Amino acid sequence: MSEKLIGILAGMGPRSTAPFVDLVVDECQIQYGAKYDDEFPKMMIYSLPTPFYIDRPIDHELMRKTIIEGLQKLESIGVSFIAMPCNSAHIYFKELKESINVPLLNIVEETVKKLPVVSQKVTLFSTSSTFESTIYQKGIINSGHEFIFKDEWQVKLNNLIQNIKIDKENTQNVDIWNELIEDVKKESIENIVIACTDLNVVLEKAPPLINIIDSSKCLANAVVSKYLELDK
Repeated sequence: MSEKLIGILAGMGPRSTAPFVDLVVDECQIQYGAKYDDEFPKMMIYSLPTPFYIDRPIDHELMRKTIIEGLQKLESIGVSFIAMPCNSAHIYFKELKESINVPLLNIVEETVKKLPVVSQKVTLFSTSSTFESTIYQKGIINSGHEFIFKDEWQVKLNNLIQNIKIDKENTQNVDIWNELIEDVKKESIENIVIACTDLNVVLEKAPPLINIIDSSKCLANAVVSKYLELDK
């Protein structure tokens, strides 16, 4: 068998790459007790900047083409499988998967699996493009949960994501985040799906007292599970 090598297509956005790699390292410690340096997996990380803008429409054809080129570059290096810690990229998942001959993990599927078994109220924190694609709403509703969202939340989320991209240390970021959490609590919502990797910046600083299903963590969990399966 060829060498096991995890492929990670990241950089969407640029600040989300390092936190995701840290999550994968954490999962290695959790899932199989990795301790010494040589017990962790080999990873090929491609940080690929994409033509994404929070304040204007996306050129979907260019975005799709850019991501496919990134996936094919990783495949050419000889990775065993690929994970994309970018929720918006999964809008094109079918075409992306068909563009390569190695497995491509699906962040939406892995996140929906982690929702509670019993029916509850769920909301979504993501970019406008991910929200408008309805990839998460379909998964949440098909799992038997009630989806709740208010349009004004997206305005706050867009401001927060843009702020993080410009200056992750901006003190306003945590204030906007806390406002959003209070808004959600008023609706008696029990779960928030975090489907934007940039939001991990505030998640670390101000963890809310509400159940968070973080798509980045769900994908990192799946990456290490898949890595361990390669031995079987």
